[in-house]
Amino acid sequence: MRKPAIRLVILLGVISIIGVIAIQVYFFQITFNNEERKLNQKIQVALWEVVEQIYDVNNIEFVGDNPVFQYSSDYFVVNVNDFINSDILEHYLIKTFEKQNIKLDFEYAIYDCQTDVMLYGKYVNVSDKKEKSSKITLQKHDEFVYYFGIYFPWRNQHILGNINSVYYLSGMLIFVILFLAYALVVILQQRRFSELQKDVVNNLTHEFKTPLSSIALSADVLNEDDITSEPDRIKNYSRIIKSQTNYLLSQVEKTLGMSKIENANKLNIEQFNLSNHLVHLVDNIQWRLQQKNGKIILNFKSNQINILADKFHFNNLILNIIDNAIKYNENRPEINISSEVSKRNLILKVTDNGIGIDKKYQKRIFKKFFRVPTGNVHNVKGFGLGLSYVKDIVKQHKWKLKLESTINHGTIISIYIPLKNNNGE
Repeated sequence: MRKPAIRLVILLGVISIIGVIAIQVYFFQITFNNEERKLNQKIQVALWEVVEQIYDVNNIEFVGDNPVFQYSSDYFVVNVNDFINSDILEHYLIKTFEKQNIKLDFEYAIYDCQTDVMLYGKYVNVSDKKEKSSKITLQKHDEFVYYFGIYFPWRNQHILGNINSVYYLSGMLIFVILFLAYALVVILQQRRFSELQKDVVNNLTHEFKTPLSSIALSADVLNEDDITSEPDRIKNYSRIIKSQTNYLLSQVEKTLGMSKIENANKLNIEQFNLSNHLVHLVDNIQWRLQQKNGKIILNFKSNQINILADKFHFNNLILNIIDNAIKYNENRPEINISSEVSKRNLILKVTDNGIGIDKKYQKRIFKKFFRVPTGNVHNVKGFGLGLSYVKDIVKQHKWKLKLESTINHGTIISIYIPLKNNNGE
């Protein structure tokens, strides 16, 4: 999929997710407001009916406007213009609310004009009919003389409980949102994998094209009729063929080694002498260093250190680290391989004088196919597999890996090998 198409799909997906969320919020608000309006109307009707009953008890004819005033979403004040008996008021409130099917706990208080306080406060639990002490002080209102206030502490929860259908719809919409988000993640991952695949193919092409061209050119020269009279040229081109062939083999081994470690059920662990093994390994790659006039220094505290490891993967681990130290070096490579023994670990360090790694990339450098961005400059070839392979090998062996690097001051890679599974000095 082309980049413009991917961007369009992502944009549409984000707009869809925002739209779904906005619709859900809007629908929820509309439903809540409708339920709130219905409940307020029922409460208004019930309280007005209570006022009429109080007037009947007091033998007073009701005259005037609506006596019920709503001062907040959960607080109502009812003007009765006459004395109010608390027991009668509570009885009428409970019966009238039952009649109107208002299943809400409430607290009420009656204003005493003689003492100028709200009295007889109670908490009425509609569900079990038990009375409780009022937990709040209801507000007074100077414009009335005889009135009572009523407060519904669980009003919003009651409304939310009556809109269960919204919850089911919300669940469905959340599922749709999660699906769209997952689809966007998959698209982005596919785009990243596509770009990685393209980069790997390009790197493979550049990585193999140069040595293969050198081998082909050298073979053409060696096929010339008069080449037999120039033994120095034969040796020179034979050396070129060998070095380029070794380079190709090292790249193939790196790729195959990566595949092997991913598919391996277990490592082929064996014990071997670390210093002797590294001396032999370094001898086989001296040709790489000679191309850049570099050198490798081996510095071991002891030559009697044995370790338990898979030789094949251990070799590739060291070669990958050395390969990076050579490639990412703008001067003459100087690589120091040293070992030291602590109380718990054998520490194998590979130190170079290369260009270093920026701190912001140091955590990502061990991810597969990741390469430090260099803009449009592609002077260093590679697949982005080397350090990923190193990390996998270390993990498979249950070792630990540490990277220290500073721009223009080189890199130190330390491998911590537990001594409990190895023979030390």
